Amino acid sequence: MSSTSPFHDDQTPLRLRIGAATVDFATREIAVPGARNIARVTPKSIAVLRLLAQTPGDVWTRGDLLARAWPDTLPGDDVLTQAVTQLRKAFGAGTVSAAEGRRYIETIAKTGYRLTVPVEAIETVVEVPVDAGVQSAPGRVTDPAFAALVPASVPTAGPGAAAPVARPRARWLLAVAAAALLAGVVAGLTLVSAPGDGAAPRVEPLAGPGRPYRLITNAAGFELSPTLSPDASMVAYSASPTADGGESAAIRVQTTTSAAPRILSRPGPGDRDDLPAWSPDGREIAFARRSEDGACRVMLIAATGAGDEREIARCDGSELLSFDWLPDGSGLLFGTMTGVPDGGRMRVLNPVDGRWRELDYEARPGDLDAVPKVSPDGRWIAFVRNPQMGDVWRIPIDGGKAEQLTRLGAEMRGLAWAPDSRGIVFGIRVDHESRLYLLDADSGTFADLGIEDAQAPAISAQSGMLAFVHRRPHFGIRRIDAATGEDTPLFASSGRDTQPTLSPDGQQLAFTSDRAGRFELWWADLRRPDSLRPIEGVRPDTRQAPLWSQDGRRLLTLALDADGKASALEIEPATGHTTVLQIPGGRPMQAAYGPEDQLLVVEEDGEGRVALVAYARDRWDVLGRIEGVSQVRFDAAGQRVLFTRLDGNGLWSADTALSAASVRQHSDVLPTRWWYRAWNVDPDGRLSYLDGDAACRTRLTFFEVAPDALVPGASRCISKPHRSATNGYSTAVDAWAISIASEDGTDIGFMPLPGARRADETLAKWLLSMRKKVS
Repeated sequence: MSSTSPFHDDQTPLRLRIGAATVDFATREIAVPGARNIARVTPKSIAVLRLLAQTPGDVWTRGDLLARAWPDTLPGDDVLTQAVTQLRKAFGAGTVSAAEGRRYIETIAKTGYRLTVPVEAIETVVEVPVDAGVQSAPGRVTDPAFAALVPASVPTAGPGAAAPVARPRARWLLAVAAAALLAGVVAGLTLVSAPGDGAAPRVEPLAGPGRPYRLITNAAGFELSPTLSPDASMVAYSASPTADGGESAAIRVQTTTSAAPRILSRPGPGDRDDLPAWSPDGREIAFARRSEDGACRVMLIAATGAGDEREIARCDGSELLSFDWLPDGSGLLFGTMTGVPDGGRMRVLNPVDGRWRELDYEARPGDLDAVPKVSPDGRWIAFVRNPQMGDVWRIPIDGGKAEQLTRLGAEMRGLAWAPDSRGIVFGIRVDHESRLYLLDADSGTFADLGIEDAQAPAISAQSGMLAFVHRRPHFGIRRIDAATGEDTPLFASSGRDTQPTLSPDGQQLAFTSDRAGRFELWWADLRRPDSLRPIEGVRPDTRQAPLWSQDGRRLLTLALDADGKASALEIEPATGHTTVLQIPGGRPMQAAYGPEDQLLVVEEDGEGRVALVAYARDRWDVLGRIEGVSQVRFDAAGQRVLFTRLDGNGLWSADTALSAASVRQHSDVLPTRWWYRAWNVDPDGRLSYLDGDAACRTRLTFFEVAPDALVPGASRCISKPHRSATNGYSTAVDAWAISIASEDGTDIGFMPLPGARRADETLAKWLLSMRKKVS
């Protein structure tokens, strides 16, 4: 069939109705009636759809689509297949039959594809300012413990907010639908208890269609570290074209109504500006500036951009940097500043005279305290302790006893206080994504906010509005031949394939993926591609990748049960046989094979103390123990244990009994404490390290582990434009497997923090205010 093209002068409308779906080309989102969520596709997928929609019903050859959607490159056919597969999956969402998505895009054998449904342009909506007093539609939080977490009145934005202009009846219906949707979403929050054994939270997806937030940025590249003005009418963030900050990354400011941003800071060539923090009076923004020569400065600038930037502190040598304003604006609270002689504890800087004030509080040697935030009432400081495997803690504002609020041992990704000074929103990595949770600091219970791919929360204390970083990358696994450098994509999919683990002989691959709609552990014999399958009943714990036995017959991994409790599993992938290992110690964080019948386990005792323990498997006797270990590998060639530490950069080794006399440091630089999972040791005892920079985003470098040093060897650039997953590679005898982000980027999300006022009362007032405005 063919339909009239909605295009004029080859320009694509921002929004199209394609069949029953609504497609927003600016945000790359496809909304289908009946679907639980709006699908957001990759830039290449939306480029393919843009072409097909120009002439619905006409056939586009594969060559034409590749040439137009991938200009100036030489892609393989598989990238087009992946793009079409992702589009079909999005169009088929919410339907019983998987064939619905294929009905939208028809494959023409040996030729190409065509769009088979009608295409209609949707009229662009014009935005004008509305009063700041319009109320959002909060729902009812189901647990009484959350009854006072957020103010009852939560505006959609501060001054300068915008709302669509439409005919009165259409706008009224839109308001009713939006209010009902948000009320349903908030009422669907799932409460999770914080298990005493430190189990990870169980992820329960939010019920109902749609999503409770909107994206207020949509530029290519990366928008990071959001901070809100006191009234939430403005957001400041760090923006750059690359994931690691890139060249001349600057602080940008814009309204929270998706307006075009303005550049606030003025970094020099090679400088990177990050970590903006808006002052409580709304007048100034503090931020960090890092230079190529290693210099680091904390700067202050007027929020309007008027006047000069002013340096208020030095942070040279600090790998871990985090700070936020005190609620009264009298100072900046800093977390641990690694590399700074007197930066081992949280402390307060007076931005006027540059004086520091130390905080006297409970901490152990080597503890790293990051992302400190003072509660709006000025009573508490919340922070993340040891963020590589961290938890949320709090201390009184004047110091003293440290109280552990969660027992997760998770990869923490930011936190922020709710306006009531009781709730704390924090981000952690769960399965293949980051998610936000709302913690009740008094009861220890927390709720999943139901936001996919969210981290780095920021909350306005005045209005209760929440901003966060939304990142949804696509990761694919590539096999690189060590001798020839031949790069082969493995098992392409529209999902996220991460943590690839090659068997020692390079013939088997295990990896984690959501390619089948849920997060699972997958296995394949690379000599038989049709052997690819998930390991039934295993939900992997993503903190550490699976590890093979030396003979390649068995696989060790951590897995989560239905309650989110972690345990160590031993799997025979060829048969699917799985055994739960009854390790008697603390909560396992990693398990690795040692020599003969020995197991190496990194475990946490529930009080934030992490240690490496060597067990004899016959009776689970403890053979040795080393405190503060973050990652372990057994070097079979050298018959030694290699490990990294939580409290410092570098590589250490010990004998197989972990005796104190055998511990030796080989490097005080690599691996860094933050890339503690980005190293490996191959069967020949050669160490490899994965990192990157502006010239090569993913680089693999090899080292010989000498008695007192790491001796660098060959280096190979795997991908110039794309970074790898943070826990995404392994090496075998003659090959490497690496998880690469083929599509990546971030945007800033914005929404009301779910409130606790009765939904019917607040919703009625909100609808009444909307009715007055449209009448």
